Amino acid sequence: MEEKRESFGSKIGFILAAAGSAVGLGNIWRFPYLAAKYGGGIFILTYIILVVTFGFSLMVTEISLGRRTGKSVIGAYRSADRRFGFLGPVAALVPFIITPYYCVIGGWVLKYLVTFVTGRSQAATDDGFFGGFISHAQQPTVFFVIYAGLTAFIVIFGVKKGIESMSKILMPLLVILSVGIAVYTLTLPGAGTGVKYYLLPNFEGFTLSKFLKTIVAAMGQLFYSMSLAMGIMVTYGSYMRKQDSIEGSVRQVSLFDTLIALIAGLIIVPSVFIFSGGDADALNAGPGLMFVTLPKVFESMKGGHIVGAAFFVLVAFAALTSSVSLLETMVSIVSEKFGLKRTGSTAVCIVIVFVMGMLSVLGYGAWSSVEIFGCQILDFFAFISNNIMMPIVALLTCILIGYVVKPRYIEDELTLNGEKFRSKGLYELMTKVVCPVFMIIILLTPFFVSL
Repeated sequence: MEEKRESFGSKIGFILAAAGSAVGLGNIWRFPYLAAKYGGGIFILTYIILVVTFGFSLMVTEISLGRRTGKSVIGAYRSADRRFGFLGPVAALVPFIITPYYCVIGGWVLKYLVTFVTGRSQAATDDGFFGGFISHAQQPTVFFVIYAGLTAFIVIFGVKKGIESMSKILMPLLVILSVGIAVYTLTLPGAGTGVKYYLLPNFEGFTLSKFLKTIVAAMGQLFYSMSLAMGIMVTYGSYMRKQDSIEGSVRQVSLFDTLIALIAGLIIVPSVFIFSGGDADALNAGPGLMFVTLPKVFESMKGGHIVGAAFFVLVAFAALTSSVSLLETMVSIVSEKFGLKRTGSTAVCIVIVFVMGMLSVLGYGAWSSVEIFGCQILDFFAFISNNIMMPIVALLTCILIGYVVKPRYIEDELTLNGEKFRSKGLYELMTKVVCPVFMIIILLTPFFVSL
Protein backbone atom coordinates (compact mmCIF):
# COMPACT_ATOMS: atom_id res chain seq x y z
CA MET A 1 0.00 0.00 0.00
CA GLU A 2 1.36 3.42 -0.96
CA GLU A 3 2.65 5.63 1.85
CA LYS A 4 0.99 8.94 2.65
CA ARG A 5 2.45 11.70 0.47
CA GLU A 6 5.26 13.53 2.22
CA SER A 7 5.68 17.29 2.09
CA PHE A 8 8.29 19.93 2.67
CA GLY A 9 8.15 21.42 6.14
CA SER A 10 8.53 25.04 5.07
CA LYS A 11 8.52 27.39 2.11
CA ILE A 12 12.26 28.00 2.41
CA GLY A 13 12.81 24.24 2.47
CA PHE A 14 10.99 23.89 -0.84
CA ILE A 15 12.82 26.84 -2.41
CA LEU A 16 16.26 25.58 -1.37
CA ALA A 17 15.47 22.03 -2.52
CA ALA A 18 14.13 23.21 -5.90
CA ALA A 19 17.06 25.61 -6.30
CA GLY A 20 19.42 22.77 -5.37
CA SER A 21 17.93 20.68 -8.13
CA ALA A 22 18.33 23.50 -10.63
CA VAL A 23 21.89 24.37 -9.58
CA GLY A 24 24.05 21.57 -10.91
CA LEU A 25 26.97 20.74 -13.15
CA GLY A 26 25.40 22.64 -16.05
CA ASN A 27 25.64 25.91 -14.11
CA ILE A 28 29.25 25.38 -13.10
CA TRP A 29 30.92 24.47 -16.37
CA ARG A 30 28.44 24.75 -19.24
CA PHE A 31 27.04 28.24 -18.61
CA PRO A 32 30.47 30.00 -18.50
CA TYR A 33 31.57 28.24 -21.68
CA LEU A 34 28.42 29.21 -23.58
CA ALA A 35 28.61 32.81 -22.38
CA ALA A 36 32.20 33.05 -23.57
CA LYS A 37 31.34 31.47 -26.92
CA TYR A 38 28.21 33.49 -27.72
CA GLY A 39 29.17 37.09 -27.18
CA GLY A 40 29.49 37.39 -23.41
CA GLY A 41 26.88 39.90 -22.30
CA ILE A 42 24.72 39.10 -25.34
CA PHE A 43 24.31 35.51 -24.20
CA ILE A 44 23.81 36.51 -20.55
CA LEU A 45 21.10 39.04 -21.39
CA THR A 46 19.38 36.54 -23.71
CA TYR A 47 19.51 33.89 -21.00
CA ILE A 48 18.05 36.18 -18.34
CA ILE A 49 15.17 37.20 -20.62
CA LEU A 50 14.41 33.53 -21.28
CA VAL A 51 14.57 32.71 -17.55
CA VAL A 52 11.88 35.26 -16.63
CA THR A 53 9.61 34.24 -19.52
CA PHE A 54 10.21 30.77 -20.94
CA GLY A 55 11.72 29.17 -17.83
CA PHE A 56 9.30 30.83 -15.44
CA SER A 57 6.25 29.59 -17.35
CA LEU A 58 7.40 25.98 -17.64
CA MET A 59 8.45 25.77 -14.00
CA VAL A 60 5.15 27.27 -12.82
CA THR A 61 3.32 24.70 -14.94
CA GLU A 62 5.21 21.69 -13.59
CA ILE A 63 5.11 22.69 -9.92
CA SER A 64 1.40 23.56 -10.12
CA LEU A 65 0.64 20.28 -11.89
CA GLY A 66 2.43 18.35 -9.15
CA ARG A 67 0.81 20.22 -6.26
CA ARG A 68 -2.69 20.12 -7.72
CA THR A 69 -2.62 16.36 -8.36
CA GLY A 70 -0.41 15.34 -5.43
CA LYS A 71 1.11 12.61 -7.61
CA SER A 72 4.38 11.61 -9.24
CA VAL A 73 4.94 12.59 -12.85
CA ILE A 74 3.16 9.44 -14.10
CA GLY A 75 -0.02 10.06 -12.12
CA ALA A 76 0.01 13.82 -12.56
CA TYR A 77 -0.47 13.84 -16.34
CA ARG A 78 -3.12 11.14 -16.17
CA SER A 79 -5.01 13.11 -13.53
CA ALA A 80 -4.94 16.25 -15.67
CA ASP A 81 -6.35 14.44 -18.73
CA ARG A 82 -6.51 10.69 -19.32
CA ARG A 83 -5.76 11.17 -23.02
CA PHE A 84 -2.34 12.48 -21.98
CA GLY A 85 -1.69 9.60 -19.62
CA PHE A 86 1.03 8.37 -22.02
CA LEU A 87 3.05 11.51 -21.33
CA GLY A 88 3.69 10.51 -17.72
CA PRO A 89 5.70 7.37 -18.58
CA VAL A 90 7.61 9.29 -21.27
CA ALA A 91 8.54 12.00 -18.76
CA ALA A 92 9.33 9.34 -16.16
CA LEU A 93 11.95 7.77 -18.44
CA VAL A 94 14.03 10.97 -18.40
CA PRO A 95 15.32 10.73 -14.80
CA PHE A 96 15.87 6.97 -15.26
CA ILE A 97 18.21 7.79 -18.15
CA ILE A 98 19.91 10.88 -16.66
CA THR A 99 20.50 9.80 -13.06
CA PRO A 100 22.93 6.92 -13.80
CA TYR A 101 25.29 8.89 -16.04
CA TYR A 102 24.97 11.97 -13.83
CA CYS A 103 26.18 9.87 -10.88
CA VAL A 104 29.10 8.64 -12.98
CA ILE A 105 30.14 12.26 -13.59
CA GLY A 106 29.55 12.94 -9.89
CA GLY A 107 32.05 10.18 -9.22
CA TRP A 108 34.59 11.98 -11.41
CA VAL A 109 34.07 15.11 -9.31
CA LEU A 110 34.70 13.11 -6.12
CA LYS A 111 37.94 11.76 -7.60
CA TYR A 112 39.22 15.27 -8.24
CA LEU A 113 38.00 16.47 -4.86
CA VAL A 114 39.97 13.71 -3.13
CA THR A 115 43.00 14.45 -5.33
CA PHE A 116 43.05 18.13 -4.37
CA VAL A 117 42.16 17.66 -0.69
CA THR A 118 44.94 15.09 -0.22
CA GLY A 119 47.53 17.48 -1.67
CA ARG A 120 48.06 15.66 -4.97
CA SER A 121 46.78 18.47 -7.20
CA GLN A 122 50.00 18.43 -9.24
CA ALA A 123 49.09 14.98 -10.56
CA ALA A 124 45.76 16.30 -11.89
CA THR A 125 47.59 18.73 -14.18
CA ASP A 126 49.16 15.95 -16.25
CA ASP A 127 47.64 15.76 -19.72
CA GLY A 128 46.92 12.04 -19.39
CA PHE A 129 45.49 12.14 -15.85
CA PHE A 130 41.80 12.41 -16.73
CA GLY A 131 41.95 10.08 -19.72
CA GLY A 132 43.90 7.51 -17.72
CA PHE A 133 41.39 7.72 -14.87
CA ILE A 134 38.21 7.15 -16.90
CA SER A 135 39.75 4.53 -19.21
CA HIS A 136 40.36 2.06 -16.36
CA ALA A 137 37.03 0.99 -14.90
CA GLN A 138 38.14 0.16 -11.36
CA GLN A 139 38.56 3.67 -9.92
CA PRO A 140 35.63 5.25 -11.80
CA THR A 141 33.43 2.40 -10.55
CA VAL A 142 34.50 2.92 -6.92
CA PHE A 143 33.85 6.67 -7.02
CA PHE A 144 30.58 6.18 -8.93
CA VAL A 145 29.35 3.70 -6.30
CA ILE A 146 30.35 6.03 -3.44
CA TYR A 147 28.63 9.01 -5.07
CA ALA A 148 25.45 7.09 -5.93
CA GLY A 149 25.41 5.58 -2.43
CA LEU A 150 25.67 9.03 -0.84
CA THR A 151 22.79 10.24 -3.02
CA ALA A 152 20.66 7.25 -1.98
CA PHE A 153 21.58 7.78 1.69
CA ILE A 154 20.05 11.28 1.60
CA VAL A 155 16.96 10.23 -0.37
CA ILE A 156 16.16 7.30 1.90
CA PHE A 157 15.62 9.70 4.83
CA GLY A 158 12.69 11.27 3.01
CA VAL A 159 11.57 14.75 2.00
CA LYS A 160 11.89 16.60 5.33
CA LYS A 161 14.68 14.75 7.09
CA GLY A 162 16.66 13.97 3.94
CA ILE A 163 16.20 16.38 1.03
CA GLU A 164 15.05 19.46 2.95
CA SER A 165 17.67 19.07 5.69
CA MET A 166 20.44 18.56 3.12
CA SER A 167 19.31 21.60 1.11
CA LYS A 168 19.27 23.86 4.17
CA ILE A 169 22.90 22.95 4.85
CA LEU A 170 24.44 22.58 1.39
CA MET A 171 22.79 25.48 -0.43
CA PRO A 172 24.03 28.24 1.93
CA LEU A 173 27.48 26.61 1.89
CA LEU A 174 27.35 26.51 -1.91
CA VAL A 175 26.63 30.25 -2.03
CA ILE A 176 29.43 31.06 0.46
CA LEU A 177 31.94 28.93 -1.45
CA SER A 178 31.01 30.31 -4.87
CA VAL A 179 31.14 33.94 -3.71
CA GLY A 180 34.40 33.38 -1.83
CA ILE A 181 36.16 31.72 -4.77
CA ALA A 182 34.83 34.38 -7.17
CA VAL A 183 36.13 37.20 -4.95
CA TYR A 184 39.55 35.54 -4.79
CA THR A 185 39.61 35.05 -8.56
CA LEU A 186 38.73 38.68 -9.20
CA THR A 187 41.71 39.83 -7.14
CA LEU A 188 44.18 38.03 -9.43
CA PRO A 189 46.33 40.18 -11.75
CA GLY A 190 44.67 40.46 -15.16
CA ALA A 191 41.26 39.27 -13.96
CA GLY A 192 39.62 42.48 -15.20
CA THR A 193 40.25 41.52 -18.82
CA GLY A 194 38.55 38.17 -18.30
CA VAL A 195 35.59 39.82 -16.57
CA LYS A 196 35.14 42.21 -19.51
CA TYR A 197 35.30 39.30 -21.94
CA TYR A 198 32.65 37.48 -19.89
CA LEU A 199 30.20 40.29 -19.13
CA LEU A 200 30.46 42.88 -21.89
CA PRO A 201 28.54 42.26 -25.13
CA ASN A 202 30.84 41.32 -28.00
CA PHE A 203 29.30 42.16 -31.38
CA GLU A 204 32.40 41.35 -33.43
CA GLY A 205 31.37 38.97 -36.21
CA PHE A 206 27.94 38.68 -34.61
CA THR A 207 25.65 37.93 -37.55
CA LEU A 208 21.93 37.19 -37.53
CA SER A 209 22.76 33.49 -37.84
CA LYS A 210 24.97 33.60 -34.76
CA PHE A 211 22.30 35.52 -32.86
CA LEU A 212 19.77 32.77 -33.61
CA LYS A 213 22.31 30.17 -32.48
CA THR A 214 22.78 32.19 -29.28
CA ILE A 215 19.04 32.08 -28.57
CA VAL A 216 18.91 28.33 -29.16
CA ALA A 217 22.00 27.75 -27.01
CA ALA A 218 20.53 29.87 -24.20
CA MET A 219 17.24 27.97 -24.42
CA GLY A 220 19.02 24.64 -24.25
CA GLN A 221 21.07 25.74 -21.25
CA LEU A 222 18.03 27.07 -19.41
CA PHE A 223 16.05 23.96 -20.21
CA TYR A 224 18.67 21.74 -18.61
CA SER A 225 19.71 24.14 -15.84
CA MET A 226 16.23 24.69 -14.40
CA SER A 227 15.42 20.95 -14.19
CA LEU A 228 12.48 21.23 -16.59
CA ALA A 229 10.73 18.29 -18.29
CA MET A 230 12.53 15.74 -16.10
CA GLY A 231 9.65 15.11 -13.72
CA ILE A 232 11.62 16.78 -10.90
CA MET A 233 9.53 19.93 -10.54
CA VAL A 234 6.31 17.92 -10.81
CA THR A 235 7.58 15.68 -8.01
CA TYR A 236 8.74 18.54 -5.81
CA GLY A 237 5.48 20.36 -6.53
CA SER A 238 3.57 17.35 -5.19
CA TYR A 239 5.47 17.81 -1.89
CA MET A 240 4.78 21.57 -1.71
CA ARG A 241 2.45 22.90 0.98
CA LYS A 242 -0.85 24.36 -0.24
CA GLN A 243 -0.38 27.62 1.69
CA ASP A 244 2.90 28.53 -0.05
CA SER A 245 3.02 30.78 -3.12
CA ILE A 246 4.02 28.98 -6.30
CA GLU A 247 4.62 32.15 -8.32
CA GLY A 248 6.82 33.73 -5.65
CA SER A 249 8.74 30.50 -5.08
CA VAL A 250 9.46 30.04 -8.79
CA ARG A 251 10.84 33.56 -9.02
CA GLN A 252 13.15 32.94 -6.08
CA VAL A 253 14.34 29.60 -7.48
CA SER A 254 14.99 31.21 -10.87
CA LEU A 255 16.94 34.06 -9.26
CA PHE A 256 19.03 31.66 -7.17
CA ASP A 257 19.82 29.45 -10.15
CA THR A 258 20.79 32.38 -12.39
CA LEU A 259 23.00 34.03 -9.77
CA ILE A 260 24.98 30.83 -9.19
CA ALA A 261 25.49 30.44 -12.95
CA LEU A 262 26.70 34.05 -13.24
CA ILE A 263 29.04 33.65 -10.26
CA ALA A 264 30.42 30.42 -11.72
CA GLY A 265 31.31 32.41 -14.82
CA LEU A 266 33.15 34.95 -12.68
CA ILE A 267 35.22 32.07 -11.26
CA ILE A 268 35.96 30.20 -14.47
CA VAL A 269 36.20 32.73 -17.31
CA PRO A 270 38.71 35.16 -15.72
CA SER A 271 40.78 32.27 -14.31
CA VAL A 272 41.07 30.44 -17.63
CA PHE A 273 41.51 33.71 -19.52
CA ILE A 274 44.51 34.67 -17.36
CA PHE A 275 46.00 31.19 -17.56
CA SER A 276 45.64 30.92 -21.34
CA GLY A 277 46.86 34.41 -22.09
CA GLY A 278 43.48 35.43 -23.47
CA ASP A 279 42.88 32.34 -25.60
CA ALA A 280 39.09 31.89 -25.78
CA ASP A 281 39.53 28.36 -27.13
CA ALA A 282 40.76 27.29 -23.68
CA LEU A 283 37.16 27.69 -22.51
CA ASN A 284 36.16 24.44 -24.18
CA ALA A 285 32.91 22.71 -23.25
CA GLY A 286 32.34 19.56 -21.27
CA PRO A 287 34.78 17.41 -19.29
CA GLY A 288 37.81 19.06 -20.91
CA LEU A 289 37.16 22.35 -19.11
CA MET A 290 36.33 20.87 -15.71
CA PHE A 291 38.80 18.03 -15.50
CA VAL A 292 41.71 19.05 -17.73
CA THR A 293 41.95 22.85 -18.04
CA LEU A 294 40.84 24.01 -14.58
CA PRO A 295 43.28 21.82 -12.57
CA LYS A 296 46.10 23.46 -14.57
CA VAL A 297 44.61 26.88 -13.88
CA PHE A 298 44.46 26.23 -10.13
CA GLU A 299 48.00 24.87 -10.08
CA SER A 300 49.23 28.09 -11.70
CA MET A 301 47.69 30.22 -8.91
CA LYS A 302 49.30 31.14 -5.64
CA GLY A 303 47.56 28.88 -3.12
CA GLY A 304 45.83 27.19 -6.04
CA HIS A 305 45.65 23.80 -4.34
CA ILE A 306 43.39 25.36 -1.69
CA VAL A 307 41.28 27.19 -4.29
CA GLY A 308 41.04 23.99 -6.35
CA ALA A 309 39.94 21.95 -3.35
CA ALA A 310 37.30 24.57 -2.47
CA PHE A 311 36.14 24.63 -6.10
CA PHE A 312 35.64 20.88 -6.29
CA VAL A 313 33.80 20.95 -2.95
CA LEU A 314 31.51 23.54 -4.57
CA VAL A 315 31.03 21.36 -7.66
CA ALA A 316 30.39 18.28 -5.51
CA PHE A 317 27.69 20.12 -3.53
CA ALA A 318 26.04 21.40 -6.72
CA ALA A 319 26.13 17.94 -8.30
CA LEU A 320 24.78 16.23 -5.18
CA THR A 321 21.75 18.51 -4.79
CA SER A 322 20.84 17.75 -8.41
CA SER A 323 21.40 13.99 -8.26
CA VAL A 324 19.30 13.81 -5.08
CA SER A 325 16.38 15.45 -6.91
CA LEU A 326 16.79 13.07 -9.85
CA LEU A 327 16.85 9.98 -7.64
CA GLU A 328 13.93 11.29 -5.58
CA THR A 329 11.89 11.60 -8.78
CA MET A 330 12.67 7.98 -9.61
CA VAL A 331 11.74 6.88 -6.07
CA SER A 332 8.46 8.79 -6.24
CA ILE A 333 7.56 7.07 -9.51
CA VAL A 334 8.42 3.55 -8.29
CA SER A 335 6.66 4.10 -4.96
CA GLU A 336 3.44 5.28 -6.61
CA LYS A 337 3.50 2.69 -9.40
CA PHE A 338 4.26 -0.40 -7.28
CA GLY A 339 3.05 0.67 -3.84
CA LEU A 340 6.47 0.24 -2.25
CA LYS A 341 7.65 2.08 0.84
CA ARG A 342 10.51 4.58 0.53
CA THR A 343 13.19 2.10 1.57
CA GLY A 344 12.11 -0.48 -1.00
CA SER A 345 11.65 2.10 -3.75
CA THR A 346 15.09 3.57 -3.10
CA ALA A 347 16.68 0.12 -3.20
CA VAL A 348 15.03 -0.68 -6.54
CA CYS A 349 16.08 2.66 -8.02
CA ILE A 350 19.68 2.51 -6.84
CA VAL A 351 20.07 -0.96 -8.39
CA ILE A 352 18.85 0.51 -11.70
CA VAL A 353 21.30 3.40 -11.30
CA PHE A 354 24.20 1.01 -10.63
CA VAL A 355 23.41 -1.23 -13.61
CA MET A 356 22.85 1.60 -16.11
CA GLY A 357 25.68 3.68 -14.70
CA MET A 358 28.14 0.89 -15.35
CA LEU A 359 27.31 1.14 -19.05
CA SER A 360 28.63 4.71 -19.00
CA VAL A 361 31.65 3.73 -16.89
CA LEU A 362 32.60 0.94 -19.28
CA GLY A 363 31.86 3.19 -22.25
CA TYR A 364 35.14 4.99 -21.56
CA GLY A 365 37.01 1.80 -20.69
CA ALA A 366 36.54 -1.76 -21.94
CA TRP A 367 33.64 -0.73 -24.20
CA SER A 368 35.21 2.48 -25.54
CA SER A 369 34.93 1.14 -29.08
CA VAL A 370 31.16 0.78 -28.72
CA GLU A 371 29.29 3.68 -30.29
CA ILE A 372 25.56 4.35 -30.68
CA PHE A 373 24.81 6.56 -33.69
CA GLY A 374 28.40 7.77 -33.55
CA CYS A 375 28.26 8.62 -29.83
CA GLN A 376 29.92 7.01 -26.85
CA ILE A 377 27.46 5.45 -24.43
CA LEU A 378 27.32 8.34 -21.92
CA ASP A 379 27.08 10.91 -24.71
CA PHE A 380 24.23 8.97 -26.30
CA PHE A 381 22.27 8.89 -23.03
CA ALA A 382 22.83 12.65 -22.64
CA PHE A 383 21.73 13.38 -26.21
CA ILE A 384 18.59 11.24 -26.16
CA SER A 385 17.42 12.67 -22.83
CA ASN A 386 18.43 16.34 -23.22
CA ASN A 387 17.92 16.93 -26.94
CA ILE A 388 15.01 14.62 -27.73
CA MET A 389 12.93 13.51 -24.76
CA MET A 390 12.92 16.66 -22.64
CA PRO A 391 11.83 19.00 -25.47
CA ILE A 392 9.11 16.50 -26.46
CA VAL A 393 7.82 16.36 -22.87
CA ALA A 394 7.84 20.15 -22.61
CA LEU A 395 6.11 20.58 -25.99
CA LEU A 396 3.33 18.12 -25.15
CA THR A 397 2.95 19.66 -21.68
CA CYS A 398 2.36 23.05 -23.32
CA ILE A 399 -0.22 21.53 -25.65
CA LEU A 400 -1.96 19.84 -22.71
CA ILE A 401 -2.11 23.00 -20.60
CA GLY A 402 -2.51 25.54 -23.38
CA TYR A 403 -5.18 23.81 -25.48
CA VAL A 404 -6.64 20.75 -23.74
CA VAL A 405 -7.25 21.49 -20.05
CA LYS A 406 -6.55 25.21 -20.68
CA PRO A 407 -4.32 27.54 -18.60
CA ARG A 408 -7.11 27.92 -16.05
CA TYR A 409 -6.20 24.43 -14.78
CA ILE A 410 -2.85 25.81 -13.58
CA GLU A 411 -4.11 29.28 -12.68
CA ASP A 412 -6.67 27.84 -10.26
CA GLU A 413 -3.85 26.21 -8.29
CA LEU A 414 -1.81 29.41 -8.32
CA THR A 415 -4.71 31.44 -6.91
CA LEU A 416 -5.83 28.78 -4.44
CA ASN A 417 -5.39 31.03 -1.40
CA GLY A 418 -6.84 34.13 -2.98
CA GLU A 419 -3.45 35.22 -4.26
CA LYS A 420 -3.40 37.18 -7.50
CA PHE A 421 -1.48 35.61 -10.41
CA ARG A 422 0.47 38.69 -11.48
CA SER A 423 1.94 37.14 -14.63
CA LYS A 424 -1.26 35.65 -16.01
CA GLY A 425 -1.05 37.35 -19.42
CA LEU A 426 2.61 36.47 -19.89
CA TYR A 427 1.98 32.90 -18.75
CA GLU A 428 -0.82 32.28 -21.25
CA LEU A 429 1.19 33.78 -24.14
CA MET A 430 4.23 31.68 -23.29
CA THR A 431 2.28 28.45 -22.76
CA LYS A 432 0.12 28.71 -25.86
CA VAL A 433 2.54 30.24 -28.35
CA VAL A 434 6.15 30.94 -27.43
CA CYS A 435 7.11 27.80 -25.46
CA PRO A 436 5.76 25.35 -28.07
CA VAL A 437 7.63 27.22 -30.83
CA PHE A 438 10.84 27.16 -28.78
CA MET A 439 10.49 23.44 -28.17
CA ILE A 440 10.08 22.73 -31.87
CA ILE A 441 13.18 24.84 -32.59
CA ILE A 442 15.21 22.91 -29.99
CA LEU A 443 14.04 19.60 -31.45
CA LEU A 444 14.93 20.56 -35.00
CA THR A 445 18.21 22.37 -34.28
CA PRO A 446 20.49 19.27 -33.92
CA PHE A 447 19.45 18.15 -37.40
CA PHE A 448 20.11 21.46 -39.17
CA VAL A 449 22.51 23.55 -37.09
CA SER A 450 25.88 22.77 -35.51
CA LEU A 451 26.13 24.85 -32.35
